[in-house]
Amino acid sequence: MTHSADLTLSAIHNPDGQPPLPLDAAVGYARTVMDWDTQGTDPTVLAARDIVYGPHPLHRYNVFAPRGAERAPVLVFWHGGGWTNGYRQWATFMGRAACSLGLVLVAPSYRLAPTHPLPAGLEDALAALAHLRDGIGAWGGDRDRLFLAGHSAGGQIAALTALLAPDGVAACLPVSGIMDLRHPAPPPGSLEELVYTTVLAEPGLDAAMSPVCRVTEPGAVPFLLTYGEHDTDRVIRSNRALAAQLADHQVSVDLVEIAGADHFDTHTALYSPDHTWYRRLTGIPRRSAT
Repeated sequence: MTHSADLTLSAIHNPDGQPPLPLDAAVGYARTVMDWDTQGTDPTVLAARDIVYGPHPLHRYNVFAPRGAERAPVLVFWHGGGWTNGYRQWATFMGRAACSLGLVLVAPSYRLAPTHPLPAGLEDALAALAHLRDGIGAWGGDRDRLFLAGHSAGGQIAALTALLAPDGVAACLPVSGIMDLRHPAPPPGSLEELVYTTVLAEPGLDAAMSPVCRVTEPGAVPFLLTYGEHDTDRVIRSNRALAAQLADHQVSVDLVEIAGADHFDTHTALYSPDHTWYRRLTGIPRRSAT
């Protein structure tokens, strides 16, 4: 993959001047999903943007709900971007597909490093989830049937949130999530080194922020872990490791490799409501109350 520290995006793709994305593929992905976000929504979809869940400007989420929905399952999807970049608009292209399947889509944003290193993003996810449990009924969503998901860094946030705050969570379905932030000797200048120098508030938080290290109780919410055949080595290895940890703790888990897909294809493919990921999600049965 080509490192391009000088890559920039136009104002529509990078409205608040976030740091340059490190890879050409990431820039192409960002342009694609932001362009999709400008296309508007189906008239059968009820859309609301910039709903406030906290005091920071990034404490916001967008909602897309089928008109007339009643107690619909809720898909909460956190954007990726390596914890330093990204927008909730990167996930809102999924609104049409989700609503066509009877789902309410919620796309939150969260504070980003280096100004707000982890665990800030996790704290924001927990706050957003608490806010949703109180208010999602106004959009026809079922507070007791939440599906947590996200792409890349957002997948890590979704997984940690599901493990730490499982109430009302029906399942967790991260896509190309980074499930292990630990590295014994990250190469200088690598994305792995960036985790220690920029992403984490303290290097010693690498285990606490790694879902593979937070599976401690049997019977956690079911997981569907998805990654691409041509995903990054870190994503592939950490998803396999998390699947093993979940299975060891008697947690229902499926591990799916998408043939021919790279780290960004796994998310952009969710433009289509016919994607198998949606079929797997909508086929998950309601959990019994405990």
